[in-house]
Amino acid sequence: MSADLSIVLDACGGDNAPDEIIKGAYEALKKKENLRIIFAGPEDEIKAKVESYADMPTERVSYCNATEQIEMAEPPVKAIRHKKDSSIVKGLTLVREGEADAFISAGSTGAILVGGQLIVGKLKGIKRAPLAPLVPTTKGVTLLIDCGANVDARPEHLVSFAQMGSIYMEHVLKKKNPTVGLLSIGTEDEKGNALVKDTLPLLKECRGINFIGPVEARDLPFGAADVIVTEAFAGNIALKTYEGTAKMLMGVLKDSLTENLRSKLGAAMALPSLKKHLKAFDASRYGGAPLLGLKGLVVKAHGSSTAVEIKNAILQCMVFSKEDINGKIAAELNSEEQ
Repeated sequence: MSADLSIVLDACGGDNAPDEIIKGAYEALKKKENLRIIFAGPEDEIKAKVESYADMPTERVSYCNATEQIEMAEPPVKAIRHKKDSSIVKGLTLVREGEADAFISAGSTGAILVGGQLIVGKLKGIKRAPLAPLVPTTKGVTLLIDCGANVDARPEHLVSFAQMGSIYMEHVLKKKNPTVGLLSIGTEDEKGNALVKDTLPLLKECRGINFIGPVEARDLPFGAADVIVTEAFAGNIALKTYEGTAKMLMGVLKDSLTENLRSKLGAAMALPSLKKHLKAFDASRYGGAPLLGLKGLVVKAHGSSTAVEIKNAILQCMVFSKEDINGKIAAELNSEEQ
């Protein structure tokens, strides 16, 4: 069967590359017959590991040889300009040239954000491309946008983030008429910094979004809105605080349940119920964070991504492509300018 969707995987990016990257690709290929994977990285090394899987569908696997790797600590702009043979630059170039539909990497966030905008390019009508991860909540998930790409955003940028986030949630997550909130330090209109106060009236007047007003960070875990809009500085702090708190609570829970024989017996009885409820807060189920508003799909996976997260990021890309999210975003934002 001929593949109708090609995804480039950065085989060098992330703490668990290349093994978990390859394993995630293998699981996705076994699940989807209309999928082709292109591994970007040192071809001989990657090919040997890929072919170690006896039933790997190698007819749907190809390679983009890359001899350089962008390290996490490197200045992103300099790295993108000078490391032309890196897995990130070569993978993004395949998307720009139409040889691949999407690029996924667990590597340097800065290089992916810079490369996505410089190499793949932004859609017409898009001034800023935001990074938009899905965050688990008690009501399902919330799209937190932006979380790392635009620390100096202006009010009009946040409005476009709200529009792009609404389109994504409606068509990828199938959330009808998704609610949109503006991250602030209170729910009252008079609270917040200058950016929040200047953005608020624009969001209230924006057609095509279901804006519910300001929301506080403490309400994020409870699903205060389907889309929460902010600039990257506050968004990244909120996201990392969220992740750290979750990790801390899991550690406390584990210590409490294994403290003594009595607690271990109680844990054994409660384990099935705990697993069921904690699964809803497993961020790996949602793959990576798309960089919205580009001419092609670019997804940033977590640096510590396992095969499960890579597989889910691939499946996420397939839904994104099927629903033509880029086309919908371009149509929506361009219609606003007319």
